[in-house]
Amino acid sequence: MSDLTYMQSIVTGLLQGVTELFPVSSLGHSVLVPAVIGGSWKHLVTESASSTSEQSPYLAFIVALHVATAGALLVFFRSDWIRIIRALAVSLRSRTVTTSDERLAWLLIIGTIPVGLTGFLLEHTFRTLFAKPLAAALFLTLNGVILLAGERLRRNAEARRAHPVPTARSGDADADGIIESHGMVVAERRGLDRLAYREAGVIGLFQTFALFAGISRSGITMVGGLLRGLDHEDAARFSFLLATPVILAAGLLKLPTLAGSAGSHIHGQVIVGMLAAGTAAYLSVRFLTNYFETRTLTPFAVYCLVVGGLATLRFGIGG
Repeated sequence: MSDLTYMQSIVTGLLQGVTELFPVSSLGHSVLVPAVIGGSWKHLVTESASSTSEQSPYLAFIVALHVATAGALLVFFRSDWIRIIRALAVSLRSRTVTTSDERLAWLLIIGTIPVGLTGFLLEHTFRTLFAKPLAAALFLTLNGVILLAGERLRRNAEARRAHPVPTARSGDADADGIIESHGMVVAERRGLDRLAYREAGVIGLFQTFALFAGISRSGITMVGGLLRGLDHEDAARFSFLLATPVILAAGLLKLPTLAGSAGSHIHGQVIVGMLAAGTAAYLSVRFLTNYFETRTLTPFAVYCLVVGGLATLRFGIGG
């Protein structure tokens, strides 16, 4: 088995830092890019699809990149996390939820549970079955469809809000604070402080689909937020906050594998890759938080459809 080179570590680190946060799937790109480059990169795809992080230098390296990405998110949202952790401590002591920060803390906990359990139990199974170039290409194309569908449903809901049709329950809310919805889409624009707990659980459940290489964690959770009435800015913020403990826990859980045989010859590459991933992730989240103040998921959807479609042709027809 070939050792990871410094060039591979830099490219993969930059790729991880950007695609983990952009709604285009880091796992899908970590499969497709080495497969497209070929040559000495091919073994990375094979290891990704068939090995464990205890056996594979590449997967042990990817674990380290996840820690670096989560670290960048923690640094960028440090003031938010300080408030959230303090609010959670107050809420636990008082056994009440009285502030928006306390509510956000519990929303994040509830939203983390589905993907945490699913990832712990099924991550290796999903990766073994689906982390292959053709499967990743197909799921990346599907990711584009999901992003476009989310934007379309959100626009339709906003159009209905602008030209409402009177109903018997128009404007009513249930005991959990959910405003009347049209199907799966909440028509009213809401902030995070009005998101219901069970809605956070559903959005968290959406994250589990990111176990398929090609489905974006940030993209699918943003779509979930948009469908429940959040604007793009709040949907992106909730997505990034929700992803942070998941990415960090996944990395820290397997980080000790770097001390074993898998990481014995790549410590330098790991450091370089983590620096690249952390820097790229910080710049990416800084860009995206500004971008989603006024813009949508549509350009990323088009990218996924084009790249996913071309990759499907490449690996479906060309083998």
